[in-house]
Amino acid sequence: MPTPREKFATHEQYARSVPPGARPVLARLQALVEAQVPGAERCISYNIPAYRLGKVFLYFAAFKRHVSVYPPVRRDAKLLKALAPYRNEKGNLRFALDEPLPEALIARVAKALAAEVTGG
Repeated sequence: MPTPREKFATHEQYARSVPPGARPVLARLQALVEAQVPGAERCISYNIPAYRLGKVFLYFAAFKRHVSVYPPVRRDAKLLKALAPYRNEKGNLRFALDEPLPEALIARVAKALAAEVTGG
């Protein structure tokens, strides 16, 4: 896991710091976001991987047993209902590393979060 003092400049640098079991999940998250949101730029914000379209619209982070996606989706009621099993009390998403990644949902999340910051 990343140490509190470690500062990351790239998604790749962050990925090298996480447990090996989380790396393929992070790579898949990146691929999903980049496929669903053309023009999204990789960046580091709050010292975790993020994407921006003018401003940051999606963050993700790896933990010992899960990966999380931030911030919460707010405007799509159908998507919010579908995400219920993965949402924590703040609405952020948590995906267990030992379960299949719900790729279609994550693709929808990426599009929804991008639309929230672009007004689309």
